[in-house]
Amino acid sequence: MFPALAMNSSRSRNLIVALILVVFGAGAVAGCGDLEPRPKGSTEARKPKSAVSDSKEPVIADEDGTAFNPSRIFKRTIDGTVSIRSIFGGGSNPLEGGAAGGSGFVLNDDGEIITNAHVVSNGEGESRKAAGRVYVEFSSGDVIPAKVVGLDPFSDVALLRVDPTQIELSPLELGDSDEIVVGEPIAVIGSPFGEDQSLTTGIISQTDRSVMSLTDFQIEGAIQTDASINPGNSGGPMLDSNGRVIGISQQMKSGSGSSDGVGFGVPVNTIKRSSDQLREHGKPSYAYIGVSTQPLYPQLADKLGVGSERGAIVAEVMKGGPADKAGIRGADDEIEFQGARYDVGGDVIVAAGGETIERAEDLGRIIGASEPGDTIELAVIRDGKKRTFEVTLQDRPAAIRSG
Repeated sequence: MFPALAMNSSRSRNLIVALILVVFGAGAVAGCGDLEPRPKGSTEARKPKSAVSDSKEPVIADEDGTAFNPSRIFKRTIDGTVSIRSIFGGGSNPLEGGAAGGSGFVLNDDGEIITNAHVVSNGEGESRKAAGRVYVEFSSGDVIPAKVVGLDPFSDVALLRVDPTQIELSPLELGDSDEIVVGEPIAVIGSPFGEDQSLTTGIISQTDRSVMSLTDFQIEGAIQTDASINPGNSGGPMLDSNGRVIGISQQMKSGSGSSDGVGFGVPVNTIKRSSDQLREHGKPSYAYIGVSTQPLYPQLADKLGVGSERGAIVAEVMKGGPADKAGIRGADDEIEFQGARYDVGGDVIVAAGGETIERAEDLGRIIGASEPGDTIELAVIRDGKKRTFEVTLQDRPAAIRSG
C-alpha cells in the first residue's frame, strides 16, 4: 500500500533519492533536504515591510508587514536538515534488498533526528518493521549510521539517533503548529527527484486537515500547503518565516504523480508528542474510541430531523471497542442526500469531553488529545433526545476490525 521506490543517480551520495506514498493514484509522499539552523540563542528579528535585505536577498512581505526571506531561512536551516538512506534486507549491494530515501532534521544536541516513519520502515499494520540499515547524510557531506529509536505509524513519525560525537550538530528550532494561520508563508526544503537541498515556498493553504497515516487511522491537524512537494521531500522540515519547524512534509495529492500544489505535512506539535513517547517507550500510545463518523450540517440535520445543526453522525461502531461497550449505536440505514450517501439511524455525537462537535473531525482531535484509560463523556442525540454516555478509551490498534 505504501511502496518505497528507489531511483538511480549519477552521484553516489544520492543512490537513494525517492520514496513515494501512493493512494490509488491520488496521493504520494516525498522526502528530504539539507538545511542550516540559525545560531543557538538567536532570534531573527522581523523586519518592517519597508526594510531592505542587507545582502540583496529576495524579501517577500507577509500580510502583517513582516518579512519572509526564503534565502535567509535556507541559509539558517541548511545544516540542521539531513538526507536519509534506508536499506531493507539484501547483502552488500543495497539495491538487492530494496532501498529508499527521504529527509529529516536534527532535533537536539543528543543526536536525535526526526523523519517520516515511512522513510525508514516497510510492511503493513502491526508487521511494519524498521529498515536493517539507516544512514544520515549532513550538508557537509558526512554520512554516519543511525539507530531507529522508534516508529509511530499513526502519525508517520520516526525518531532516529546518531552518535553526537561523530559530527557537529545544528538542531533546528521548533515552532508551534497551533499558532499557524491560513495564508501564512511557508518554506519547504528537500531533495525532490534527487535534487539535493531544494527550496520551495508557498503559503499554508489550510490547517486541521485529516490525511492518511500508515494505519487505518488518519493524521489529524495536518498542514496543507501549495509549496511544491514531490518524491524525495518526505520528512523534510516545513518552516515558518523565522526558520522554525512547523511540520514535516508527509504526502502530496496528485493525479500526475508530481506536485499539483496540494501537499500535506505532519504538524510539529504532533511530532513533539510522538518523539517524547518514542524516546521514553520506543513506541507510541494513542487513545481509541472505536467509531467511524460522518459530518452533520444544517441542511442534513433538517432532513434527518436532528435537533442539532452540527455534530458527528455515528456510521459504525467497532465491535468490542470502547464506544460499543458504552452503548453507543451505529447506523442501521442509508440515504442519499445532496449527491452524497450517509449512514443514518444511529447516534449523533454533539459534544465530547465538554467540547461541542462542530465538525466530524473534531471528535478525532479530542480523542487524539486524550490518553488510553481516560474516561470521556459523550453527549449524543438518539431518537430526538439528548443523552450522555461515559466511554473509557482504550489503546489504539494499528488496524480496525469491524463488527
